[in-house]
Amino acid sequence: MDSSLRIIVTGLIAQHRLLGGVTWDYLQVVLGIKRLGHDVYYIEGSGEWPYSFDGPAGGDGVANDPRPTVEHLASVMARFGLSTKWAYQFPPTSEWFGLSDEKRTDLIRSADLLINVSGTLERPEDYRGVRRLVYIDTDPVFTQIDIAGDNSGRRHQVDAHDVHFTFGECLGKHLPDTGHRWHPTRQPIVLSEWVSSVPHHDVFTTVMNWTSYKVVMYCGRTYGQKDVEFLKFMGLPQKVLPTTLEVALHKPHIRWPSNYENTPACIRSLDRDNATWTPHEVLTQLGWRVVDATEVCSDSDSYRRYIQQSKGEWSVAKNGYVEGKAGWFSCRSACYLAAGRPVIVQDTGFSKVLPVGEGLLAFGTLDEAEAGIREVEGNYRRHAKAARSIAEAYFDSDKVLNRLLEVAMDSKY
Repeated sequence: MDSSLRIIVTGLIAQHRLLGGVTWDYLQVVLGIKRLGHDVYYIEGSGEWPYSFDGPAGGDGVANDPRPTVEHLASVMARFGLSTKWAYQFPPTSEWFGLSDEKRTDLIRSADLLINVSGTLERPEDYRGVRRLVYIDTDPVFTQIDIAGDNSGRRHQVDAHDVHFTFGECLGKHLPDTGHRWHPTRQPIVLSEWVSSVPHHDVFTTVMNWTSYKVVMYCGRTYGQKDVEFLKFMGLPQKVLPTTLEVALHKPHIRWPSNYENTPACIRSLDRDNATWTPHEVLTQLGWRVVDATEVCSDSDSYRRYIQQSKGEWSVAKNGYVEGKAGWFSCRSACYLAAGRPVIVQDTGFSKVLPVGEGLLAFGTLDEAEAGIREVEGNYRRHAKAARSIAEAYFDSDKVLNRLLEVAMDSKY
């Protein structure tokens, strides 16, 4: 875009203040737009209570005191020169922080564009004073199935927008037609934030939730979470010795379920004798190194450092992404690439739109996962160089966001 726009970006930076990766998910959209010379603001009005893992909460893992949440968001915004460019609504009291009511109202009336990342606004219809409203679907397959549901509460939120984007660059015909034109886009990475001279440790890592929400059904097919896919690769550490595989896992207190279908024999034997074990304990017994994500990467700096100090990433994807083959690719993996760290991840269809084989290796089976790790171990410098090159060519925020803004402001869409 040649002319400067006034743009509002939404997100969940405050709600997930102890998850460094979530901060980067939304922050890089804001910073990327700022880099392009636009007048950018951040508004968080999700209507969802912030999580609390480190202190008194409402008894269900959410915070009652807004101060830690507000202080976190204010600190992040100030660090990047946005101390007067943010607003946050604390759901328990509906109290707003940051921009005054008057300035927030004026912003909504004068903004050219609102980019609702992940559909995080509780009431997008309240922002119709903005010239154009954009919805970015960051959870493809699940989003389309949800919207198609008879009792979907999300459809009216999505319908409130003028233009729709999705990280599912390969949405297929087997998914429901929601009636929207889904423009493909991908995670924008501010490359300068990931340049590093930090030496890496000799370990492949990833950061993940074991599971996020319940399995969903559509047309007789199930679409589940990461736990479903991880089961297929539980024996990988023994196959790639002496290579170390580490998982930074959120919520290690979750009990290991005993009702997984097609559970590998090695897990069934553990489960019979240790019915109260957590995924953390099961993974450790099978040779994985497991660390608590809330300790090693709870803020943006430690998250970035964790990635930069890794040799590379190995990870599975949500079962829904794998089954849906929509081409989803994570912000986390893109950050590994930007840091010059090779990425070995389960294919969700992204191999149709991204180059694979050097720097980025896709796998579908246990044997392919093992081969990918051995290939990177044997030719590390070549793969590390290729990783950064892929980030520069495909995830550079300048390129990704320029294209998004061009489509978003085009009146024909």
